Amino acid sequence: MASPAGGPHSPRPRRTQDERRASSRAIILAAALDELYEHGHAHSTTVTVQRRAGVSRGRLLHHFPSRESLLIAAAQHLAAERIADMEQWVVDSEYGGTTGTARCERAVELLWGTFMQPYFWASMELWVAARTNDDIRAELLPAERRLGTAVAHVVATLFGPALSSHPAFDECRELLFTSMRGVAMTYAINPRDHETEPHLASWKRLARRMLEVDDGDPADASGQYGQRNG
Repeated sequence: MASPAGGPHSPRPRRTQDERRASSRAIILAAALDELYEHGHAHSTTVTVQRRAGVSRGRLLHHFPSRESLLIAAAQHLAAERIADMEQWVVDSEYGGTTGTARCERAVELLWGTFMQPYFWASMELWVAARTNDDIRAELLPAERRLGTAVAHVVATLFGPALSSHPAFDECRELLFTSMRGVAMTYAINPRDHETEPHLASWKRLARRMLEVDDGDPADASGQYGQRNG
């Protein structure tokens, strides 16, 4: 006897061509990122990614016609996913309701944590390769600029509206970025617990000083700073 429609033994609806394409692309990107993170740019090729993803060479090249486009897309894809996850976490968690010193210092901690993620190391592999490879540089630069816009938005979300509307916020963010990036690179040759990083206290002091955060709640100043972009 045939199972009733929608019953436990009903065949699953066939995926559309777009769904199959999206699925294979995601598998390829995940494999490429793992290769880049584990073996570095020099040893990550379309052949190693194809083998890891378990797809045909034709399918891989259909999505990504070059090694450069594949590796850059992999790093950017994961970074974009993590940015979206972080923004949603701020909305859903109690953290989104914190203000003042607690919000400022926790935002610095969360920002520093992103520099220990696989997508950071994958990106650094590509940055170094781009120094001597014009093809990588040509594809990487516009991709990084697009990602940079999303990163700036999520960092503002981490700090919250009162702090991110401060006139010195953009400068503070860039100082934190450049300093954290430089310190993170030392972990490549000297791995250690990033949560005990001595610079963390200095970054918190820098943020509090530049954003004029004291033990009170800076939300009262949001009206003053809110005119910055008006």
